[in-house]
Amino acid sequence: MVKKKIVPLSTYLSEIAVHGIQEKKGHDIVRLDLRELNSSVSDYFIICNADSATQVRAIADSVEKEIYKSTEAEPWKKEGMDHADWIILDYFDVVIHIFKTEKRDFYGIEDLWGDAQTTTYQSA
Repeated sequence: MVKKKIVPLSTYLSEIAVHGIQEKKGHDIVRLDLRELNSSVSDYFIICNADSATQVRAIADSVEKEIYKSTEAEPWKKEGMDHADWIILDYFDVVIHIFKTEKRDFYGIEDLWGDAQTTTYQSA
């Protein structure tokens, strides 16, 4: 008998989101695991950046498409599509932050969650 590993849905969604980012060559991909933090608003934050508003939008579209294809889930909320300096896709337990590079540097969102376990990913 083969034992299958059961992965929490939020972990699975975070992995799909990372894949969607990699498909559009997002930079500096980081997954913050917030599950062990007392004041966490979500299980995971996924953060990446891109060089242009066009690429930021393309990454957001790719993440939405990949998550929908795998789970038929739509984001509960999404913000920032108009200007595409910083797009947030909120799936309750997984929140994806897609920044233009200079905005990510300015806001330093990873520093706000410094206690979180961090996993970095390579661009595809």
